[in-house]
Amino acid sequence: MARVLQRKKAMVHDLAEIHQKRFAASGVPVLYGKGSFLSNTLVDVAKRDGSRLTVQGERIFIATGSRASIPDVLGLREAGPMTHVETLDLEHVPNHLAILGGGYVGLETAQALARLGSRITIVEKGTRLLPHEDDDVSDAILEILKRNGIEILLDTNLQHVAGRSGEEVMLDVISQGRPTVLEVSDILVAAGRTPNTDRLNAISAGVELTERGHIKVNERLETTVENIWAMGDVAGSPMFTHVSLDDFRIVRDNLQGGDRSTNGRLIPYVLFTDPPLSRIGLTETQAKQQAIPHQVATIPMAAILRTRTLSETEGFAKIIVGHDRRILGFSALGVESSEMLAAVQTAMIAGLPYHTIRDTIYPHPTLSEGLGALLASINI
Repeated sequence: MARVLQRKKAMVHDLAEIHQKRFAASGVPVLYGKGSFLSNTLVDVAKRDGSRLTVQGERIFIATGSRASIPDVLGLREAGPMTHVETLDLEHVPNHLAILGGGYVGLETAQALARLGSRITIVEKGTRLLPHEDDDVSDAILEILKRNGIEILLDTNLQHVAGRSGEEVMLDVISQGRPTVLEVSDILVAAGRTPNTDRLNAISAGVELTERGHIKVNERLETTVENIWAMGDVAGSPMFTHVSLDDFRIVRDNLQGGDRSTNGRLIPYVLFTDPPLSRIGLTETQAKQQAIPHQVATIPMAAILRTRTLSETEGFAKIIVGHDRRILGFSALGVESSEMLAAVQTAMIAGLPYHTIRDTIYPHPTLSEGLGALLASINI
């Protein structure tokens, strides 16, 4: 575990150094502290050394992100549970870790720590994992995690917590209608995120918030105040680093005279389990719910020769094509599936008919080569 932590710290250090050098090269000063609005042009900064500074700006951009939410469960906060931040700083492998939440953070962390030797129990209040995915996808993820020795409690609600995370903890839960007590050593909370707006004093700037606490923005990421913008998690955008980057590009381009917006964005999703799950566009379930005429094609990842050269044949790929021959959505659970997703995403953005991807000559052996085989059965 020490080597894992050392590698993580080295990666973070290198990335931070890259950004610091870029700021220095641009001539932009960086202040480390906590900022809050005094007005729509003034920000009070409580610096790390205890001093305070007032900064004035004609334009202000809010990118304060989000933090892990701690559910309002009796005894949970007092138990000192970990979030993803503390988990990435672990110096030991937890003996028995309870993960509250079966979303992206929970599943990725569960598999990683299970392979490092931790006993893992996932507590998920929903009736299945990844409820926004098709049943065949969430079922396949469930089986993969079970084969990794992970205990998964679905339809399970946490009622009470006693003890201290990192020592000994008792979790009172109701699992599928039956009261149960879980005895674990550690808790990780992975049950959603809270926008970092509570200390901004946004009301002093006239910036409005949504009911969920995000900065209220329009499709151009403009707030309710003319000279203030918000980007990323804090603006209610899908909570991915790549989406935050695109938010920045939208604001930047519009300031330079462009006319970009968040409307109609195709957001790619990748769950970095082993194998990873990659998806974009509509699921098969969503296409049916919206009564969109379509065809579906599915192939096992083992049918793509690259998976055999890698000796990682688990999973499948699925694509949904509308009757206008445009691709509606794509899902792939398998090794290097994100590489296939990139090609599909480009075709969807360009509005290309499915046979353009099907008939493309791909290098052999690659994962992208499998797109031809995947689309071979579509006939529209």
